[in-house]
Amino acid sequence: MSRSKLKWGIAGCGKFAENAFLPTIQLIRKNQVVSLFSNSKERANELAKKFGIANAFSDYDEFLKSDINCIYVASANAHHYEQVVKAAKAGKNILCEKPLSINSLEAEKMVKACEENRVQLAVNYVFRFNPLIRKAKELIINEYIGKLVSINLNFNVDFVPGSNFRFNKLLSGGGAIRDLGTHLIDLLRFFGGEIKRIDGFIDNIIYKSGVDDFASAIVQFENGGYGYFNVSFNNKKAFNRIEILGHKGALSIENLLGARNAFSKLTILREGEVKKAFRKRGDNLYYLLKSVQKSFLKNETPLVTGYDGLRNMQLMEELEYKCLKKES
Repeated sequence: MSRSKLKWGIAGCGKFAENAFLPTIQLIRKNQVVSLFSNSKERANELAKKFGIANAFSDYDEFLKSDINCIYVASANAHHYEQVVKAAKAGKNILCEKPLSINSLEAEKMVKACEENRVQLAVNYVFRFNPLIRKAKELIINEYIGKLVSINLNFNVDFVPGSNFRFNKLLSGGGAIRDLGTHLIDLLRFFGGEIKRIDGFIDNIIYKSGVDDFASAIVQFENGGYGYFNVSFNNKKAFNRIEILGHKGALSIENLLGARNAFSKLTILREGEVKKAFRKRGDNLYYLLKSVQKSFLKNETPLVTGYDGLRNMQLMEELEYKCLKKES
């Protein structure tokens, strides 16, 4: 049944929910945040007061009974499974933070629960929604730069170990690979199609915490061509470029990965033509939420589905397994 308005519940009151999701959702018509859930009632009350939200809960079952028809799961990775499955059984459409879960077995059960209960499951892979990313995808599909040869992605930040759940392997599942690498695996699949092979390295180069601070991988696409990526939590200044090579030309996108609300630039090189460059400023989360809103209100399949979250998880696990074998 289509709805006229989305009434959101947010499960997890971390910094991204506070500084990104809540300010952005307030910019979009036909959306209202009705309820917040946190294991800390004090934290839920704090954000409810700050953003004028009616309900705050520390009991997840009571949260689901409130007047909401969709939820954003923004909690630590290890909590996604239980929260998504319960929300699906309660008939709520779901936007889940990436990665979908802590492992692919849980992710598969989450996708199945949403299918069985006929609710939509979207995953927060925001980069797919950027206009320059979508333009690059169009140029690849139309073979504007010829047959795809390779895609190179770099996403590096400086994230000093601390109390954030990402540095607790039981809660996060891993470090840079789970937090940033999952985005790049998704982008590689978006640009190049399904991946049939992945291999690489995962390491701690600078910060010797309980999770990795670096990962690098090469993939082979089912339809031909290769992809490369590296991610890290240990770099204070990086280019973070996207480079796509074809037989007849190349594309690059700068100042997009790791930059929010910034001017990004798409450069196009093509045999026999002058270099072209396009600049665009946009909020990736805003674009994603507009798309998710349409999917939820019209009961349509989201652009990024639970299956995408599952497949990305399977590829991460394959990479992690191969890296462990190299160490043994």
